[in-house]
Amino acid sequence: MSAQALVDAPDRTEADRKLDAGRHPAALIEFVGAKPGMRVAELMAGGGYTTELLARAVGPTGKVYGENPKVVLERFAGKPWQERLARPVNQNMVRLDQELDAQFPPEASNLDVVVSNIIYHDTPWLGVDRAKMNAAVFQALKPGGVYVVLDSSAKPGSGITDGSTLHRIDEQVVRDEVLAAGFQLQEESNAWRNPEDTRDWSSSPSAAGERRGTSDRFALKFVKPQ
Repeated sequence: MSAQALVDAPDRTEADRKLDAGRHPAALIEFVGAKPGMRVAELMAGGGYTTELLARAVGPTGKVYGENPKVVLERFAGKPWQERLARPVNQNMVRLDQELDAQFPPEASNLDVVVSNIIYHDTPWLGVDRAKMNAAVFQALKPGGVYVVLDSSAKPGSGITDGSTLHRIDEQVVRDEVLAAGFQLQEESNAWRNPEDTRDWSSSPSAAGERRGTSDRFALKFVKPQ
């Protein structure tokens, strides 16, 4: 089934469909490369919008681990995440309650893909040890497995300073930190790029208003060497 056909599935919720224009879900499925039977994990799954797309892509023979740290579940994701898991289409989804820099449990090993979708910028204010987080992802992936990081662009040279205010991160920080964990950069996508974005406004869903989904976003695919 094509990525667009998965997105067009009639049993997706109306709430999810309303986010599609800014999220470009078909492009995400294609860039991630999720296929039937794959074992996938998502870092900080939140309410599970992306997790469900991945679950649909890997199908009943695959498995998707949705990781959420305690503070995220307590602040906003607890109820929608539980409701997401109860949906019949998500029977291949596994709840993984743990901190972002924790090691993956033994059952969540030999993964094909790990996805970080617009959450890397949150790691500074959450107090995440990003070196440990990326090392845990590296360990959980099988050789040749991929780590996809997509996030809203901060201005070059800004580092991690805009994480809690503008909900953005300097792309170079992500590149440097993930490469330092032993990954190699395999591919980039321009599907979420917006050169007109001034990068000086908050891309947070609650603050962006009509600009929600229009931030310039980088998409990087890293690979664990064979």
